[in-house]
Amino acid sequence: MQDLVSVVTLGSVYLLFALGMSITWGTIDILNFAHGSVFMFSAFSASLVLEQTTLGLVPVLLIGVAVGALLSVLIQVLAFEQILRRAKDRRSAEMQILIGGIGVAIIPLAIAQHHTQSNPFGLNASSFTVESLSLGGLRVTNIQVLTVVLALALWAAAAVWLQRSRQGLALRAIGVDAQTAALMGVDRRRLALVTMAVSGAMAGLSGVLFTYSLGAITAESGDTLLVKAFACIILGGVGSMLGVAFGAYLLAAAEVVILTQTNGSWVEAVSFGLIFLVLLVRPAGVFGRKEVRRT
Repeated sequence: MQDLVSVVTLGSVYLLFALGMSITWGTIDILNFAHGSVFMFSAFSASLVLEQTTLGLVPVLLIGVAVGALLSVLIQVLAFEQILRRAKDRRSAEMQILIGGIGVAIIPLAIAQHHTQSNPFGLNASSFTVESLSLGGLRVTNIQVLTVVLALALWAAAAVWLQRSRQGLALRAIGVDAQTAALMGVDRRRLALVTMAVSGAMAGLSGVLFTYSLGAITAESGDTLLVKAFACIILGGVGSMLGVAFGAYLLAAAEVVILTQTNGSWVEAVSFGLIFLVLLVRPAGVFGRKEVRRT
């Protein structure tokens, strides 16, 4: 049963991180490869603030959310919008955004590496203390419980937002046919900024929670999770809210099994292996469709 706790907590981290990436890819058609840097830099910013003052859990989480949202919006305005304006067609724009995201991601990565000298950093100066709890004989920490609750709550909220709200319906319309949606009066730029802000906020939140959970992360930690998120989305199907949750917990379960049954050296290969397998058997993902209608 303790392994099940590990699966749920690890899967919730993947879900919270991948959710923001999935929303932008499935609606405004932006595969943001700077998402990992946003995740890392939000936690790094919180650690810098904690060097100057002592704060509790909620203020630190709010710092991560705010930095993540702001950084993602800046990336959208300064990089992705400029690419979209100059791209010849949609296909070339997608490729340029992918490459541009990789390039942009290097900037916050280099800043964090320079300041930390590539050493791990954490949030130990916070007044919040990670404590172990015993629930029915199972060992969990308070930050693990919070991560699971927030991940599932935000996943449900995002699903409802996309399915029921006017903004969500407009985003889904953009995902299906951006040109027709524009003719119907949908403001793609405004919705893209909102979507990027939400995506960045989720990355920032997951960055702070992950740092609290591990005790410390490195400047490169976001790159590792980026591959995991990509695997989760491909597994479930691009644009599927149910799919990203399925992919997150399936990947976590596979990794926990590999880690507990072997020496753990194959854990990192699981993500790429599952991506390869799904692309061979079902290219659209488990919950995807042949003609992707992003929801």
